[in-house]
Amino acid sequence: MEFNNISWDEYFMSIAILSSMRSKDPHTKVGACIVSKEHKVLSLGYNGMPIGIDDNQIPWSGHESGNCNLETKYPYVCHAELNAILNSNHDLHNSIVYVTLFPCNECTKAIIQSGIKKIIYISDKYHDTDEEIAARKMLDMAGVEYVKYEGKIPSIKF
Repeated sequence: MEFNNISWDEYFMSIAILSSMRSKDPHTKVGACIVSKEHKVLSLGYNGMPIGIDDNQIPWSGHESGNCNLETKYPYVCHAELNAILNSNHDLHNSIVYVTLFPCNECTKAIIQSGIKKIIYISDKYHDTDEEIAARKMLDMAGVEYVKYEGKIPSIKF
């Protein structure tokens, strides 16, 4: 008997992608799925405003708007990785985070502090920014592995 199932990496990355679809950010939707070594989902997150903040009261524009920082999303939005860490009621030591976008330096600090030991990401579109360079430097120093996702993105068929 042959089974047509998806791999663990495909499964968890698909959950991260599905989580990203909850984001109201019109420019960059990011999702995260934290998983134990035993393949159990520990927490999920997506980029959005903190709990209790009305999404409609905060600007969703980015730097491309030419506005000052307070008129952009950046000082307000909570990234997917940080949301997943804060949403968890579990010990995250030695866990893996599947994320649709390579983590920034601030999320990297939270990843290291929480004990996550591996990052699997899809996109690294900000690779050459100071924030991403600092993130990789910290991850290397802390011994946190990071790997670009090379699997397929399954489609849902009913």
